[in-house]
Amino acid sequence: MLTRVVTFALPLIALMGGLHSVTVTAAEVGAVRLWRAPDHTRLVLDLSEEVRFTSLSLDNPERFVVDLKDSRLTSSLAALPLEGTPISQVRSGIRQGTDLRLVLDLRSKVKTSVFLLPPNEVTGHRVVIDLFDPQTSESDPPPVLSVDSLDARRDIIVAIDAGHGGEDPGASGPNQLREKTVVLQIAKRLEQQLAGVPGFKPELIRSGDYYVSLKNRRDRARALQADLFVSIHADAFQQKSAHGASVYALSTRGATSTAAQYLAESENAADLVGGVELAEMDPMLASVLTDLSMTSTLDTSLNLGALILEQIGGVARLHKKKVEQAGFAVLKSPDVPSLLIETGFISNPDEAARLSTPAYQDKMARAIRRGIQSWFARQPPPGTLLAWQREQGGREVTVAAGDTLSEIAQRHGVSVAAIKTTNGLSRDVIFVGQTLLIPDA
Repeated sequence: MLTRVVTFALPLIALMGGLHSVTVTAAEVGAVRLWRAPDHTRLVLDLSEEVRFTSLSLDNPERFVVDLKDSRLTSSLAALPLEGTPISQVRSGIRQGTDLRLVLDLRSKVKTSVFLLPPNEVTGHRVVIDLFDPQTSESDPPPVLSVDSLDARRDIIVAIDAGHGGEDPGASGPNQLREKTVVLQIAKRLEQQLAGVPGFKPELIRSGDYYVSLKNRRDRARALQADLFVSIHADAFQQKSAHGASVYALSTRGATSTAAQYLAESENAADLVGGVELAEMDPMLASVLTDLSMTSTLDTSLNLGALILEQIGGVARLHKKKVEQAGFAVLKSPDVPSLLIETGFISNPDEAARLSTPAYQDKMARAIRRGIQSWFARQPPPGTLLAWQREQGGREVTVAAGDTLSEIAQRHGVSVAAIKTTNGLSRDVIFVGQTLLIPDA
């Protein structure tokens, strides 16, 4: 009997020791961060290790509660920027001795989503709490009118996507320069410039510091019925000597270079850093690659990308002198010509210094704008203002051997400046076989 008592007592002692060790090694919530997007608010909890959690919604008054098992808060909640969010206050407490309870006091009823993100090269374990704004007629985007309803004079819609954002800083450069900040500034400058060109309507996919999933970036462009989707980035590589700007289109057969493949894999992993629930991850739209419309879309993307690359070459060194291709998830729209532009290597100290300056950002935006404008001046979509203008008297000429821009302008009774503006040209350089649109005198 004595032997039996000792035998049963040992597991009990071990169990007690095990319970004690769980209390000592409770997971730490080291930081709580908040991001505000146009349609939702995101809270991110940085964890020292993976935790189990539960959540529930309460009303009268409206609250959202998250309980984290065997966890403790080691940071302050006082500095969270709650203004403009549905959250009036965030409180914390201890439940059942070892669990951390977070209570979000809400101003109104919201839809919620809570999920755990595994660690990656940038961050550790995280719990993400998304609060989605109620859908109202005021917050819904205005419907995009059809070509028929616009009397065949609609604007060309360009969806401008600043890469990364929010939880995903993208690549990092010297002096804590972040890709997400640089590319948003370039995207906003491009939007401002295109907005000043008659016949164009630019739309920002991301207008602030928050994350948008790769799938939602494409979906928003398609919802806008965009004529072009441009995603702006700033490269990084292990060797700081890597340099040069690049333009990429989608590939249906594999990458055109090792560097393109590396970049595509890096950009496609953005959802893991930015924070997207596993159930919402994009399955890479394999079926899109068999879509019959993709051939025409890719052809437009490559030709348009070549014009942008030509313009960028006037303000920056080029990494490659032709448009490269790889399987970028953000470019997989079957019916929207799509390009990814790497404005330079933020990991290169010299290029990072240039990318951080407003003057260089403006030059880069201007080069991209000229390339876009040049393409649509030659190939305006049916039903647009540019197509209507061409029908009303715009003329196409093909540059012959010996032609100069000034001679062509004199021949047709227009100014050199008018031809350059119409065709998005930054210099007086033209080449044999080039097609130019001549505006009305």
